[in-house]
Amino acid sequence: MAGDAEGYVYSRYGNPTNQMLADRLSLLEGAETCRVTASGMAAIAATMIAPCKAGDRVVAASALFGSCRHICGQILPRYGVETEFVDGGDLDAWARALSKPTRLVLVESPSNPLLRAVDIAAVAELAHKAGALLVVDNVFATPVYQKPFELGADIVVYSATKHMDGQGRVLLGAILGPSEFIEDHIDPWLRHTGPAASPFNAWIVLKGLETLELRVNQACASAARLADTLASHRNVARLHYPTRTDHPDYAVHARQMNAGSTLIAFSVKGARAEAFRVLNALRLIDISNNLGDTKSLACHPASTTHRALNEAERAEMGLDESWLRLSVGLEDVTDLEADLIAALDRL
Repeated sequence: MAGDAEGYVYSRYGNPTNQMLADRLSLLEGAETCRVTASGMAAIAATMIAPCKAGDRVVAASALFGSCRHICGQILPRYGVETEFVDGGDLDAWARALSKPTRLVLVESPSNPLLRAVDIAAVAELAHKAGALLVVDNVFATPVYQKPFELGADIVVYSATKHMDGQGRVLLGAILGPSEFIEDHIDPWLRHTGPAASPFNAWIVLKGLETLELRVNQACASAARLADTLASHRNVARLHYPTRTDHPDYAVHARQMNAGSTLIAFSVKGARAEAFRVLNALRLIDISNNLGDTKSLACHPASTTHRALNEAERAEMGLDESWLRLSVGLEDVTDLEADLIAALDRL
C-alpha cells in the first residue's frame, strides 16, 4: 500500500487486465501512458476537473457533447474555474480567448453531433502560448483516422464504449497523455474518487481492439456511400460528412483525417415532428444514442445527447430540431440505403 514495491494491491488503484488495455491503447495512439476509467464521461471528468483549482481558466469549443459542455459550463465554475466557449472553427476567436493564461483547452473534432472541425494544430499552438494543455476528444475520428498527438494535442480522451468495444456491450473510457500529467493529476483523482474500470469490461475492449480497424474501415466505406445517397434526397435539407467537399469544414478535416469515419449528420426538411417521423419509419436502423456499433443507430440529438443544453446553447453550435445523427454499422449497405430512403420518402 505504501507503493514501495511493484504490484497490484487493490483494483481501484490498478489491475493487470486494465493495465494490459492501457498499454495497448498507448501503443495504438502513440502516447507515453494511459489510464482506463469506468466510462468515457469518467475520463472527461477526470481530465477536466482533476488538474484545475479555483482561479484557473478553461477554454472549450462550443460544439461539445452535452455532458462535456455541462462539466465545463456548470460544474467547473462552481469551484471557481472560469470557462469560456468559442466557435471551434474561428481561429480569431481562439486567439482572443487564449490571449490570457489558461489551464486547459477542450475540443472535439469531428464534433458531436454535427461533425464540425477544429484545426487541432493551430489551436494547439495558441493553447501552448497561453500555457494550456490541449485535450482532444477523438471518439468520432477513432485512432484509425486521426492522430491528435501528431497534431499537437497534449491529452487524448476516448469513450471506449464506442468503436473500441464496437458491439454495444460495455462502458469504458481512456485518458492518454504524458506520464507526468497522468501521475500527478489523474492517478490521485482515480484512486480517491473511484471511477474504476471493470476488468471484465477492459477484457471485452481488448478483444474489440483486435477487429477495430476492420470494423471501422467497413463502416466508413458504407457511411461515405450513404452520405452521398442522403445528400441527394429531396427531403434532406443539409448534410455533414467529413470527406464531402460540401462540408463547411472540409479543408480542415482533409488535413487532419485520412477518411470520413462512421458518422453522418443530416437535417430533414421540417423540424422535430418530421425528424421523429423519419426515425420511427426506420426498420433496420435502431434508435439509440450510442454510436460506433456494428449495428447502425440513429438519434435525434436535440432531445437526447444534447437535451440538457438550452435553446441558445444548441443554436450556438448550429443544432436545431431538424438534425439527426446516424452511426453506420456493418449491415449490408444496400439494405441500409433502402431503409433510409423509405423512411425519408414518408415525409
